[in-house]
Amino acid sequence: MATEVQNRNDQSLTGLVSGIVSDFQDLVKQQLTLTRTEITDDLRKTKDAGSVLVVGILILLTSATPLCLMLAHLLHWGWSPAGTDPATVPLWGCYAIIGGLLAVIGAVVTYAGKKKFDSFNPLPEQSMKGLQENLEWKTNNNPK
Repeated sequence: MATEVQNRNDQSLTGLVSGIVSDFQDLVKQQLTLTRTEITDDLRKTKDAGSVLVVGILILLTSATPLCLMLAHLLHWGWSPAGTDPATVPLWGCYAIIGGLLAVIGAVVTYAGKKKFDSFNPLPEQSMKGLQENLEWKTNNNPK
């Protein structure tokens, strides 16, 4: 009779330990799924912010062309005789207006992209912290 009670205690202890291990495995699987979901979401945010940043940089680079042409025309205008250009705004001024406008738009878009990129952290801190806590608990409370 004492053997039956001891076997029942061993079975219930074994069942309890196997239940804990099973629950722990389920928890780790859920943590990994959450981490994967957060990483996917952060990658999407990074892609969106990166696109805005790239567009802003491309606009800034585009503005460099008319600004360089403006400098060439400014140099030419500076050495040409007075009164030879009948336009109200000299040609270099037109290039300066267009290049400056593109530079301002590019700077604004680049700044918006940088702010968008800085608005989130691409690393899943919360899920990784939860997973680390679960693994620490498992290693500290490992049944022997």
